[in-house]
Amino acid sequence: MATTEVQNMAAKPSQNPVKVKSAAKESVEDIIYGSVAGIVGKYIEYPFDTVKVRLQSQPDHLPLRYTGPLDCFRQSIKADGFLGLYRGISAPLFGAAAETSSLFFFERIGREVVYASGYLSRDRVLPLSALWFTGAFSGAFTSFVLTPIELVKCKIQVPTSKDGAPLKTPSVMSVIRDVYKHEGIKGFWHGQMGTFLRESGGCAAWFGSKETTTKMFHLLNEKSAASQMEKDMLATEALPLWQQAVAGASAGMSYNFLFFPADTVKSRMQTAPVGGSRQNRTFWQEGKALWNQHGLRGFYRGCGITVLRSAPSSAFIFMVFDGLKRYLPM
Repeated sequence: MATTEVQNMAAKPSQNPVKVKSAAKESVEDIIYGSVAGIVGKYIEYPFDTVKVRLQSQPDHLPLRYTGPLDCFRQSIKADGFLGLYRGISAPLFGAAAETSSLFFFERIGREVVYASGYLSRDRVLPLSALWFTGAFSGAFTSFVLTPIELVKCKIQVPTSKDGAPLKTPSVMSVIRDVYKHEGIKGFWHGQMGTFLRESGGCAAWFGSKETTTKMFHLLNEKSAASQMEKDMLATEALPLWQQAVAGASAGMSYNFLFFPADTVKSRMQTAPVGGSRQNRTFWQEGKALWNQHGLRGFYRGCGITVLRSAPSSAFIFMVFDGLKRYLPM
């Protein structure tokens, strides 16, 4: 996700030196501020996420229940009211805090890995190519934290019985007990491959797009400066809020669009009923079944609404995190 202000002002050798924080303080900031930003973003995006999962997880052997996002919204609100779209949000709130803080934490670890490799000396700012790598590094490790949380979330959003019929909404604890009873600890990582592909590739695009757009705005602002003094001031100031929002929105949209098929397969795996006679499919088996039933279009079911909701959510996540890091440093 977001990176420090030093990174955001890449390619500015004349910028003022920034006070270096200890690794412990950086870690605490990543965890606390990342958690706050993740929770804010989750409240914004969750109703859209519920619709996305319901669209993605429609069974192969039955006619499509929803014709599209708007129809899914309409049917969901009619059946459960607007608050029904927030069904199961307790686990995702915890998940959003864990995911966002993990992403910031592991992204910083990724930067340390790049420096330790000798690719660049520590007095140099990482280039954009390295920041795309640190994003992939962060997403890969975060996927192992996120898969169990997403599995519980998906099963609450789309409850099914062993024969695929709709069921009463389960609680978080009942889902955890059910998965552990039938599949043990490893059952919580069902769909890990999909999460790994989505997070490693998606987070490379997330961090990379945000930093690329941020650098573009810095260069544009610098060109419009009338004097060297004004350029020096711009180098030490945060971007205007609307530019921060655009950078964050572009990151979220890139993340969700580029690796959406992996997320679709993961959601189908994680909404499969637990304890039935059907053996769990692997990632590749689930993908093949979806291709045979619906073709390429099936992999992008719910993509439009997902990309749409990711723009404001991601924008707020970046603005909250960067704002807290800048104005409330520890």
